[in-house]
Amino acid sequence: MIRFLQPWWLLALLPVLALAAFYVWRQRHRRAYAMRFTNVDLLRTLAPKGLGWRRHAAATAFLLALVALAAGMARPAVDTREPLERATVMLAIDVSLSMQADDVAPNRLAAAQEAAKQFVGELPESYNLGLVSFAKSANVLVAPTKDRDAVTAAIDGLTLAEATATGEAVFTCLEAIRSVPADGAAGIPPARVVLLSDGFRTSGRSVEEAAAAAQAANVPVSTIAFGTDSGQVDINGQPQRVPVDRLALAQLAETTEGYFYEAASASELKQVYQDMGSSIGFRTEPREITQWYAGVALLLALCAGGLSLLWSSRML
Repeated sequence: MIRFLQPWWLLALLPVLALAAFYVWRQRHRRAYAMRFTNVDLLRTLAPKGLGWRRHAAATAFLLALVALAAGMARPAVDTREPLERATVMLAIDVSLSMQADDVAPNRLAAAQEAAKQFVGELPESYNLGLVSFAKSANVLVAPTKDRDAVTAAIDGLTLAEATATGEAVFTCLEAIRSVPADGAAGIPPARVVLLSDGFRTSGRSVEEAAAAAQAANVPVSTIAFGTDSGQVDINGQPQRVPVDRLALAQLAETTEGYFYEAASASELKQVYQDMGSSIGFRTEPREITQWYAGVALLLALCAGGLSLLWSSRML
């Protein structure tokens, strides 16, 4: 079905219709004048012989060319169904104050950012990718998208805050996954969560609750632990130890059938999505066909000129 992306340009048809109406009026006026012409023999010698309907062919083709041009200005388009990969990966990055510990060079957060950007570069372009940051609460910074630049920019812009809501991060990722449009496909898309943290939840729902929710949704959560047992940060001028909670992160990954890492290399991270599978939906996109209207207009204009030259020795 043809629709117009800028339908107000169809107003350009009005002067074309006015010209067509004037042509019809002019032809009728010409016939009335001929009837009043008393010297019929002389009229027969002046009028072209045998033209009949051909006399109007060139003008009709010319008017149709104008119609096609005017309609083309409204940007005609047809709807096409484009296949759309729905498989989704959510990155969740811990931005709690403990992530400023420098037991991992240059510090835990910077190391997590570098690993996250490496993962973004390795992920197939057809997959959706989203970003969640979490401290006392979890926030979707980038909803699932194929725009890798947006995710990379958001990773670079992460800032630290108090507390650690690991469970809330998983719940927020699951909500973002459920928000991916169905686009005609059935169920939620195949999905994975990659959670980068130093562990020890201090806020929000428990890690166990989050693991149960992810397991029920059939979404594996792979976890990456950053830091050592000797990590330390200054909070309000007081040194404070911030060891890594490997056990909680490993149990979260194991319960949801994800992977647990301490050193996340590119080859290790590939395991996160290698078995993810695919879910293809379809997105309806308008495909502009203005060039076809312009081509028809050109063809009609050429026909108008050719017919006029053939039958009256004039261009129009």
